[in-house]
Amino acid sequence: MLIREIEETDNKQVEQLIRTCLIEFGANKPGTAWADPNLGDFYHLYSTERCKYWVVELDDRIVAGCGIGPVVGFPEVCELQKMYALQEARGTGAASHLLETALDFAKHHYKQCYLETLSNMIAANKFYAKKGFKQLDKPLNATEHFACDAWYILDL
Repeated sequence: MLIREIEETDNKQVEQLIRTCLIEFGANKPGTAWADPNLGDFYHLYSTERCKYWVVELDDRIVAGCGIGPVVGFPEVCELQKMYALQEARGTGAASHLLETALDFAKHHYKQCYLETLSNMIAANKFYAKKGFKQLDKPLNATEHFACDAWYILDL
């Protein structure tokens, strides 16, 4: 298992990974990453300052990924973005290593890390709580992910 920064040739595999996970959880609808116009171009989206996206590669296939990006209006807060893992990668420790990589990067640029998810992603919610994220009662700000109904923050 290899964790590395996204490459331009990874864009389509990452989009397929995310769409597969969203379908699995019934989140293939507006208000989620499903409708994100940049879903197939993360290499360019995450090539700006204080942003980065990583993938987990297993047997020459991308099986997980996540990114760090800014939160509009909150210069000291980043967002853990588009963290998804295929079923075959779950329970392998890949998500923990991926999150650790992302948070290590975030600590150099931000003071807190925020995330939005869906409450029906039960294992993900438990994972974030176990990793020290504290649940919020409402989102930090209005985003295009209005279908998300669970929000977390972590002091870095």
